[in-house]
Amino acid sequence: MTSAGPTPAPGPGAAAPAEAWRPSERQLEREAVRRARARRSRLVAAASTAIVATAAVVALTTSPGWPRVQETFFSAEHAARALPSILEGLWLNVRIMVGCGVTIAILGLTVAILRTLTGPVAFPLRIAATVYTDVFRGLPLLLLIYLLGFGVPALQLQGLPDSLLFWGCVALVLSYSSFVAEVFRAGIESIHPSQRAAARSLGLSHAQTLRFVVLPQAIRRVLPPLMNDLVSLQKDSGLVAVLGVIDAIRAAQIATADDFNYTPYVVAGLVFVALTIPMARIADRVARRAGHHGPGGVV
Repeated sequence: MTSAGPTPAPGPGAAAPAEAWRPSERQLEREAVRRARARRSRLVAAASTAIVATAAVVALTTSPGWPRVQETFFSAEHAARALPSILEGLWLNVRIMVGCGVTIAILGLTVAILRTLTGPVAFPLRIAATVYTDVFRGLPLLLLIYLLGFGVPALQLQGLPDSLLFWGCVALVLSYSSFVAEVFRAGIESIHPSQRAAARSLGLSHAQTLRFVVLPQAIRRVLPPLMNDLVSLQKDSGLVAVLGVIDAIRAAQIATADDFNYTPYVVAGLVFVALTIPMARIADRVARRAGHHGPGGVV
């Protein structure tokens, strides 16, 4: 066997073997300075927050009327007594939010598509969709709940349900879908006309262009405002309590009527906040992801 000779040296045009990259001393110093500044900023923020919170608590608890306020609004005994019924009512609010949210998304998207139709044949549909959004965006939600919740069952029309909860949900759907329709329409109209032209040049029909090209991009662009509308819907679902439906707010009102202690209202507010904060953080995350994916959030 012949032994292998020495490895030939690289020629003039050959690339030298790459060395592992290591940050320079200056880069390491800069990173250390940034980490030190970040630690200092976090410490200052934590200290200032603790000082402000402590001052607020001290000012509140040392006020002359604090003992009476504590007993009236922050009674542990009343909170424990009212919590089960409030949680049971909150479950109704959650179901209202989910059911109405799905219906609002479907109806709002339908109205938005009708408003973006072109051509003289679609003119009556555009007018109907425009009137719909103008009327239900202009009516206050609470007034709409009163009108539908008490007015429609009083008509005693055959074939229509007389449930107060049903008509309260209908009022939420009609009001919110008018706002969501405008959000969807803004997303649809933000798509550049060249997208439609390119799709049509490939042989796609108008409906196929809308379904496969326009709507996927438009929905991604308007996800953050849609998430904010969902958070608002979760809070406004408590307005059905004005019809006598026992949700979290109505359960708190019933508990308060026993001895006029308002702690149940505070408990109801806390459970709504506990439900809303995670949804708000999800909405913020969706907004950040949409912003990081380029214009309109399109990957």
